[in-house]
Amino acid sequence: MMSIWQDYKAAWIAAGAAAAAVLVSVIVVPETEQVVIVRAGRPTRVYNAYVPGAPFGATDAGIHWRIPVVERAVRIDKRLLSVDMQQEQVLSTDQLRLNVDAFARYRIIDPVKMVQTAQTSERLTEQLQPILSSVVRQELGKRTFQSLLTAERGEAMAHIRDGLDREAREYGAQVIDVRIKRADLPESALESAFDRMQATRQEEAKTIRAQGTKDAQIIRADAEAQASRIYADAFDKDPQFYDFYRAMKSYTISFDSKGEGGKTILLSPDNAYLKHFREP
Repeated sequence: MMSIWQDYKAAWIAAGAAAAAVLVSVIVVPETEQVVIVRAGRPTRVYNAYVPGAPFGATDAGIHWRIPVVERAVRIDKRLLSVDMQQEQVLSTDQLRLNVDAFARYRIIDPVKMVQTAQTSERLTEQLQPILSSVVRQELGKRTFQSLLTAERGEAMAHIRDGLDREAREYGAQVIDVRIKRADLPESALESAFDRMQATRQEEAKTIRAQGTKDAQIIRADAEAQASRIYADAFDKDPQFYDFYRAMKSYTISFDSKGEGGKTILLSPDNAYLKHFREP
């Protein structure tokens, strides 16, 4: 009886060991990953590798095998990956310091080369970060700040993408796109620029007001001269009416009871100033 139990026990142990060996040997490769099998530090084969232009549904994903202990599997993301550049200051050609923040999208197209050079996609991202920063500084350092606000910005992005792509190819990666999230002046520079703009506008406003005052004085003088000329022409046609008109204006001012100080004027009835009171 003991012998039979030992035989069953040995059989179960052998079956468990075989099952464990099978499980360790099995590799499940999803659609979103490509797996490089490495033996003794050298890549030997790739499962579900990225193939440019491959038709939809053409995939090697699924269950695959490897030799336990001897071979290890390196999983690499098959989707687009991102590398972010830390915000840095870039000096433009017009001597402005810009705070630049950018990112790039890339894909690993040669997993074997990527494993040989960077080993993992995380290390590849770390390798591309300083390269992205260097390319951005070199390209934006050739341009003015104003050019980044125009269609020239797209040309700059294309040059940055091409420069980064050349370096990424050495690691088995392809750069798909590069974008600048922000390219702004520092806060101190912005405040200084706003102050200069405000001072310039204030000077322009003073100039406009001074010119307006000058034009108003010229227009007023021309109008008064024209009015005097019209009055003179009219009064020359009838001097008696002009004398009467001026006398009435003088009477209105002199005999105004609301005048300053309430002055009293004593005149003789035959005074020449009152002649219009005597005339019919």
